[in-house]
Amino acid sequence: MGSAAPDDRPDVASDAEPDIEALRAVQNSPRFRALKRRHRLFVLPATGLCLAWYLAYVLTAGYAPQVFATPVAGSMNLGMVWGLAQVATTFAVTMLYVWYANKYLDPAAAEIRAELEPVLAGAGAATGAGAGGANGTRA
Repeated sequence: MGSAAPDDRPDVASDAEPDIEALRAVQNSPRFRALKRRHRLFVLPATGLCLAWYLAYVLTAGYAPQVFATPVAGSMNLGMVWGLAQVATTFAVTMLYVWYANKYLDPAAAEIRAELEPVLAGAGAATGAGAGGANGTRA
C-alpha cells in the first residue's frame, strides 16, 4: 500500500512551472472577476443568513429556553422543530448552491479553464516534461 512518488506518476511535469504571467492575466481578466463576483453574490448572503439563523437558534436556546419548551404536537416541542429546520436549511442551501453553480459558475469557469489549459500545458512541454498535445506528441 505504498504511494507513488510524484515523479512516478505518468504525464506529470515535476519540474514544469506554470506561466505566472498567464495566471495573473486570467486573475485580472474581466471574465474571471465577473466569475468571482457572481460566486460572492451567492455565497456571502447565503452564509450570512445561515449564520444568523443558527445564531438565533443558539441564543434562543441559551437565553430563552422556555420558548423551545413550547409544545407543538404530542411530545414534540418548538426546540425540536427548530433544530430539524436547521438541518433542513443546510440541505436546502446546499441544493440551491449546486443548482446555482451548475447554471452560472461552472460554465464560466469551464470557459476560463479551456483558455488557460493550453498555456499551462505549453509550460510543461517547454520544459520537456509535459504530456504533449492531444495526440500524445510533444510540441
